[in-house]
Amino acid sequence: MSESADKRSNFARRLKQARLGRGLTQAQLGVLAGMEPDVASTRINQYERGVHEPRSATAKQLAEALGVPAAFLYTDDDLLAKLLLRWGSLTKQQKRELVKLVEATPGK
Repeated sequence: MSESADKRSNFARRLKQARLGRGLTQAQLGVLAGMEPDVASTRINQYERGVHEPRSATAKQLAEALGVPAAFLYTDDDLLAKLLLRWGSLTKQQKRELVKLVEATPGK
């Protein structure tokens, strides 16, 4: 599979995961992200099926509507995805502490 197909697949999977996690329909997500109501469901459906991938500005709007970092929608690493989902709920101090912990961990 090509690199672009892999990214599209990750985006599609993560978008659906985040949408279902928020309990939103495809139409609701599209409208929250600023899409016209008459096309919102169709567009989200196409993104989730990997038929199309949104431009970066639209991806950012979708992430914002879902309350997740945009990076979550693109990562193929499940552990990183879990961390990114939690990132938004951490306080600034907790984020600093987590970064310190990671920086203090010996690398490869």
